[in-house]
Amino acid sequence: MLLNSLPLSGCGVIDHVRERTPHDPVARRLGELGFVPGEAVRVVAFGPIGRDPLAVEIGFTRFALRRSEAERIVLRPDPGAPELSLSQDDIAGQE
Repeated sequence: MLLNSLPLSGCGVIDHVRERTPHDPVARRLGELGFVPGEAVRVVAFGPIGRDPLAVEIGFTRFALRRSEAERIVLRPDPGAPELSLSQDDIAGQE
């Protein structure tokens, strides 16, 4: 599942940040900001037009991400959030 597909208040744990191109500067910057494997993330708000940008929370820090940035962040299910589950389509989309 990708971060940009989480619903409002949806939670997940970061599995990895996917690079679109070799040495993707956006993916590198997301890692520098703390979007690293094992970190819990939660969607706290969406923008008014097209749900862009989205506000996410990692720990006590909030970030506003464009949807194109959030789709680089691949999640695994958060054991503390049973409503989040991966469908076969989500799994196929990660490959």
